[in-house]
Amino acid sequence: MIPEGSAGFCGARINAGGRISAANYGCITSLALDPIEKKPLNRFHPGSMILSVGSYGCNLRCPFCQNSDISWSDRAYEYAVEADRLSPEELADIAIRTRDKGNIGVAFTYNEPLIGYEFVRDTAALIHKAGMVNVLVTNGMADLSVLEELGPYIDAMNIDLKGFTERYYRDVLKGDLDMVRAFIEGAVRLCHVELTTLIVPKENDSEEEMRSIASYIRNLKDSAGHIIGEDIPLHISRFFPQFNMTDRPATDVAHIYHLADVAREYLRYVYTGNC
Repeated sequence: MIPEGSAGFCGARINAGGRISAANYGCITSLALDPIEKKPLNRFHPGSMILSVGSYGCNLRCPFCQNSDISWSDRAYEYAVEADRLSPEELADIAIRTRDKGNIGVAFTYNEPLIGYEFVRDTAALIHKAGMVNVLVTNGMADLSVLEELGPYIDAMNIDLKGFTERYYRDVLKGDLDMVRAFIEGAVRLCHVELTTLIVPKENDSEEEMRSIASYIRNLKDSAGHIIGEDIPLHISRFFPQFNMTDRPATDVAHIYHLADVAREYLRYVYTGNC
């Protein structure tokens, strides 16, 4: 429940006159033309460029956040008044005009796009109308009704599966593993999905947990009920100390490669990152 005139935990959804809406609608803090592999998406239009756009706010509290200035630090909420605003039509026009630079569409990323899903929905509909694609880079912490509303417009997602214990999600990230799992299970029925796990020392870096993650992914099903998980790509990334988590070293590179080998016992496509 959000009190009248206040913002919620994410910093972006507000209660105005008894109605909850996204204060970050069209609020753009980041805009860049990136290789699609940076999302990371390795098996969706490889070699392409995509217009990446971010706003502000997040509904998790990852202490190692790479984009803390726009996601959940005190600074993030200043963007409500400082950032530029674009309408869905204006953003779609930018995407169309960058086609000659290899752009294939729009990736909603940098902060958590689902907390401003209305802007994603409205823009993505225009991108599809222009014959281009939409990508969502998300932590997957959203109700399935949001996924259903966005589903017709999203062509690919990279979803963080940050760990596989309730303790880690609840106590470290301030999230909900069951909600993320439900979102992933719904997403793989709708579009191309790749998953990312950041390996944090002393948190989610055991071989046992990687086996649990890979086994879970392997058994994911498509909309027809067929098991397709073996072909869902998993990106295993190396942690670096930063923001509010500087009490431990970067993840050992050899350990990242070992966990990737473990995951390959279950999955066909496993990639390592930040190594």
